Amino acid sequence: MKQTLFLFFVLLSFCFNAFGQNNHLNLKSQSAFILNAQNGHVVYDKNADKIAPIASITKLMTAMVVLDARLSPNDIITIDNADVDKLKHTASRLRVGSSYPRHELLRLTLMSSENRAAAALARAYPGGTTAFVNAMNQKAQQIGMQNSRFVDSTGLSSDNVSTARDLAKLVAASNRYVVIRDFSTTSQHSVSAANKRGQLQYVNSNSLVRNQNWEIDVSKTGYLSEAGRCLVMQANISGQPVVIVLLNSWGKNTRIGDANRIKKWLESNQSRKQV
Repeated sequence: MKQTLFLFFVLLSFCFNAFGQNNHLNLKSQSAFILNAQNGHVVYDKNADKIAPIASITKLMTAMVVLDARLSPNDIITIDNADVDKLKHTASRLRVGSSYPRHELLRLTLMSSENRAAAALARAYPGGTTAFVNAMNQKAQQIGMQNSRFVDSTGLSSDNVSTARDLAKLVAASNRYVVIRDFSTTSQHSVSAANKRGQLQYVNSNSLVRNQNWEIDVSKTGYLSEAGRCLVMQANISGQPVVIVLLNSWGKNTRIGDANRIKKWLESNQSRKQV
């Protein structure tokens, strides 16, 4: 009798653990938000309203402001000393004095998070960088990002802050721009300066855009020591458009691991209609 009861509880424990593993999403990122972009259903949230630095996720807003201004994509912009990062001293292969069409700088801003490119785009905006940052904050209010604030176009300042919930709105809004969908998911790209020889080779900062198992519409990564490693995407999972926001992932590969865990979790629960 005792042996029978013992086996029963062992089996019960196994079934409970198996069920829990299939239905519980254990993410390592400090803040996370998953949204069905088609019906607005919040699938999962973790510290979704915590205000935190967002690093280069900022550049999605930068891209929208550039595109909203309807400036010529072929205008040539020259990298200036003002575009050099004097805050975090990050490196760039875009040399001061080199010139590029606006559309090339926008692609590099989105796909490889090029800081000088983002800074130059803001500087070349009508009214300059100050007017550009004002437009960023106006756009944030327009799309309902009530707990967000922008102070630069690069995300290098930790004063660029938002929440996971707000960033889901940013991603969904970004997805309405064909250029952002195209540029943010470009896997690799080479660019030539308009006034110099040679080409610069770039790859996307999100390795998942090169993964055939993913169908990604919008993508952006970010990293600052104050923000941790961040990742936002809109992807097609199990036939549904899903917005994924992951903030403050301290491990080098944690944000990618979390994204893959989310995809597997959503696919495994498709029959339960949790998305």
